Amino acid sequence: MDVRRLPGLTIAKVAVGPMSNNAYLLRCTQTDEGLLIDAANEVDRMRELVGFEGEPVSAVLTTHRHPDHWQALAETVDFAGAAVYAGVEDADELPVAVDERLRHGDEITVGELSMSIIGLRGHTPGSIAVLYRDPVGVPHLFTGDSLFPGGVGRTTSPEDFRSLIDDVDERVFGVLPDDTWFYPGHGDDSTLGAERPHVAEWRERGW
Repeated sequence: MDVRRLPGLTIAKVAVGPMSNNAYLLRCTQTDEGLLIDAANEVDRMRELVGFEGEPVSAVLTTHRHPDHWQALAETVDFAGAAVYAGVEDADELPVAVDERLRHGDEITVGELSMSIIGLRGHTPGSIAVLYRDPVGVPHLFTGDSLFPGGVGRTTSPEDFRSLIDDVDERVFGVLPDDTWFYPGHGDDSTLGAERPHVAEWRERGW
C-alpha cells in the first residue's frame, strides 16, 4: 500500500486484479470520514483499504463503467454500508444501485473536505475524475482511465477520441497548474507539468 499524507487528507493506494487496477482511499484527517475510488477487485484487499486508519468509508465512487473497475464493488459497498457514486451516463451499467449520479461541475464532500467532479467524456460516456484542491498545497486529481502518464485513455472511435482529448485539454490542462498531481486507474501517478508538453502530440497521434 502506498500512502501520501496531506494536512487535511490521507491518500492510500493499492493495485489489484489481473489488470493492476488502482484503488484509492481518500480520508479526511479531521473527521476520519473516507471515500473509496474504484473498488476494482480483490474483495479482501478492498476491505482492508476501506478501513485503513478509520471506520469503513461512507461512499464508494466508480470512475467509469468498465468491469475491471468494479469487480469488488458490490461486496465492498455491502461490507462498508457505503453509498455508491458514479457518473450519470455510466451509472446504469454498474452491478449495484447508484445513490449519487454525478455530473461535470458537481461537488461531493469527504468529511470537512469538498471535491469537484470533472466529466471527461470519451473513454466511456460517463467517465468522471475527482479533484481535491488542497488549500495549503497543490491540487490532487483522480482520473480513472481518462488520463495517464503518456496520454489519454483508450477510445474506440475518432469521435470519442476528440471528445476525450478536448475535455482533458479544456477541463484539466486548461484550468489546473503544472504542480497538480494526478492519479490514474492503472500505473503510476504523475504531474500535469510532466505531461503538458505532450498534449499536442497526443492530439496529433489520434485514437
